[in-house]
Amino acid sequence: MSPAVDVVIVGAGQAGLSLSHELAAAGVDHIVLERGRVGETWRGRWDSFCLVIPNWTVQLPGGRYRGDDPDGFMPKSEIVRHLVGYAESFNAPVREGVRVTSLEPGDHGAFLLRTSAGEIRAKEVVLASGGYQKPHRPPAAAQLPAAIHAIDAEAYANPTALPPGKVLVVGSGQTGCQLAEEIFEAGREVALACGRAPWIPRRLEGRDTIAWINDTRFFDVKPADLPSPKSRLLANPQTSGRLGGHELHYRTLQAQGVRLLGHFLGVADGRAHFARDLADSVAFGDARYAEICELIRKSCAERATRPPEMAPPPPFNADARETLDLSGFGTVIFTSGFRPDYASWVRFPDAFDDMGFPIQQDGSSTLVRGLHFMGVHFQRKRKSATLLGVAEDATVLAGTISAAVRL
Repeated sequence: MSPAVDVVIVGAGQAGLSLSHELAAAGVDHIVLERGRVGETWRGRWDSFCLVIPNWTVQLPGGRYRGDDPDGFMPKSEIVRHLVGYAESFNAPVREGVRVTSLEPGDHGAFLLRTSAGEIRAKEVVLASGGYQKPHRPPAAAQLPAAIHAIDAEAYANPTALPPGKVLVVGSGQTGCQLAEEIFEAGREVALACGRAPWIPRRLEGRDTIAWINDTRFFDVKPADLPSPKSRLLANPQTSGRLGGHELHYRTLQAQGVRLLGHFLGVADGRAHFARDLADSVAFGDARYAEICELIRKSCAERATRPPEMAPPPPFNADARETLDLSGFGTVIFTSGFRPDYASWVRFPDAFDDMGFPIQQDGSSTLVRGLHFMGVHFQRKRKSATLLGVAEDATVLAGTISAAVRL
């Protein structure tokens, strides 16, 4: 490994590889450091994990999905295989098994990366370690009895790997709903502590709803268009790509038999306590669905095409218990979202806002020259951290870095 290079990319997922592809095409010397193997984050998903958005949304630069099931949903093994093949297709300079433990200021305006394979100096550094880095647990999680097996979603593999007993899932975005459904189908009693999350039907008139949404400006919304910076933390729409893709939201889970509760407040005297806000959470999701419907109708009108039929959601029974006896529960799974974790190893504290997100423009830090980011949630647009939007960001950032190294 060279002790001094022009550009170092940290992370060999879709974001880091997409940028590597564009830098290679521009003739920019660089290396990609990966703590595990190519696509490591995808490898760590639960056993039955598959894409929630259709295969055609895999639009990496020079690495689009070209299989025979564009409207299907790749399982994680196929996602990894696609990324590995993509890296091999352009001989991406990936160094697997190299963990970056610290990024610090170096001599003469350069960067110093301390890694498990030694020190590296670089003129430009790109952090492509993912838009979702550190699992978030509510503070009340610390009140759970020690006898209950508490894990984050990333530690979940399958229902048989859980201890015996009922299961409480805390968090109701895409992941929480999918785990609750799978565990319930395996014969366990499951309770889901719900929060505010949008939902969409899987298909509208036989066409995937993601395709209808892609015709609108939804995925192109920029950070400046959001009502507040905290809006970046809104959960992804509830739906599922498992078993060919199907609807999955509060109404489908309730119909199956999953017990729905308000958001998790804490534990006292062996009982978990929940807010009286299940109805509000359902109403929030329904409002987001109505907004999506309006976007689709507007887009269809602009293109002079007929919009699909979009039925209003049926009534919902929001009569939920406020406490739950934890006896009989063997596991609590937290799927409460993720937060940035740059601060634990990046020694440039001023480069991040009070939520831990990079202060950047088009992927480049506005405060630290030569520091860049890829795959950040809302890096440039809503789609930035997705397989659908990473190519656009990679092209823009590669142009910036190419110009910088040639100065």
